[in-house]
Amino acid sequence: MELMIDSHLIQRTKRLFHRLVLPRDEGEVFRFDQPWEGLLSGYSTVLYDNKGEVYRLYYRGLPDGKLEGSNGETTCMAVSDDGIKWRRPHLHRYKIDGQAHNNVILADAAPDTHNFTPFIDTNPELDRGTYYKALGGLAPAGLMAYGSPDGIKWRLLHSTPVITDGMLDSQNVSFWSESEQCYVCYLRSWTGSGFSGWRSVSRCTSKDFINWSKPREMSYGPSTREHLYTNQTQPYFRAPHIYLGLAARFMENRQVLSKEQAESLMVDPEYFQDCSDVVLLSSRGGNRYQRTFMEALLRPGLGLQNWVSRTNFPALGVLQTSPTELSFYVNQHYAQPSAHLRRYSLPLDRFARFSATARTGELLTKPLIFEGGRLLFNFSTSAAGGIRVELQSGDGETIPQFGLEDCDELIGNEIERAVSWGGQQSIKALQGKALRLRVVIWDADLFALRFGP
Repeated sequence: MELMIDSHLIQRTKRLFHRLVLPRDEGEVFRFDQPWEGLLSGYSTVLYDNKGEVYRLYYRGLPDGKLEGSNGETTCMAVSDDGIKWRRPHLHRYKIDGQAHNNVILADAAPDTHNFTPFIDTNPELDRGTYYKALGGLAPAGLMAYGSPDGIKWRLLHSTPVITDGMLDSQNVSFWSESEQCYVCYLRSWTGSGFSGWRSVSRCTSKDFINWSKPREMSYGPSTREHLYTNQTQPYFRAPHIYLGLAARFMENRQVLSKEQAESLMVDPEYFQDCSDVVLLSSRGGNRYQRTFMEALLRPGLGLQNWVSRTNFPALGVLQTSPTELSFYVNQHYAQPSAHLRRYSLPLDRFARFSATARTGELLTKPLIFEGGRLLFNFSTSAAGGIRVELQSGDGETIPQFGLEDCDELIGNEIERAVSWGGQQSIKALQGKALRLRVVIWDADLFALRFGP
């Protein structure tokens, strides 16, 4: 699977626009309104456990009057059968204010509960007692490593912090990388000493989740430097060699609300003098992000509630919630009585597109060597639009019977359809050879492609 999120495969384009696909607002799905949660609940993670066939939401609980990084913070968990309707299980693991009837999975573990961020470990050689893993903690102490067989009962995996470099003052996300065959952590760092300069992201790796390399700051290409508060980087589950980051872009001191407006909304007085939105990052491993799109993937919504500091922070997790739909989640109305998690949707595999107007455009790939027997496109056209594909040799010669005039026009709106030439879909005879794709598009969009059986 190759998503049209960057130019990794592209040799050149002509009369095409490279654009984001904007998500659809699906509404509020979870409100942080229990006594152990509060206005500053956040740093959310959403996972799908395909063994238990359950969606899990992890988040920080921080009741009014409690300090960040103190034992007043907890880590909570909600569950869902579909990623849309959520419920709090009654876990009875910790007493909070004398009451054990709650969904707290970690307490009295500050500062680890400040930003406790779990993942499901897909390492084929993992210890099954740590099917779930997590990192949590703050500088100067560092990040502690946790493991769990079920995502509910957690234990420390090491008696001392496993990562100590970096400021670590937001979510520090980790995962097993299938393509790099190691654990990867994307952590909060600053470009200056201490809390100075730009909020940035650094990366380190590990073979065992305990011993980590020294973090190195990520590069962003020629893009303009911006504050990235959270990075939320993870492998895309249908193309694990591509890492996607739904990052919180933080506009420090970009104030929208007046003091009086903030008071009318009952916003915590420390949290209304900045604003933020969501941007898309991508990486194919190593210490480089691609900022293909500098514009927002998700803008703040209508209403002043959406223009306060640290709202619009995305949760970690892009999940499939129907055969044709992806969902991601965003913390909104931060530091307000209406603080909640909101769901947004995208069609499957559609994050960005190469788009043509009614005037024909073209895309030519670099030479590719593929495995499989068919070429499959994720695309949409207007009633008048279409797509045709020509297969070329590595040196640019049209392959007989696979020319543009031989291609059956693609018309429609489909997550996946095989390209055919004269009614024939099979390209198995070309497998293992260098191949270029010349894609001609008019009044249509191309979102993704792959070679399949």
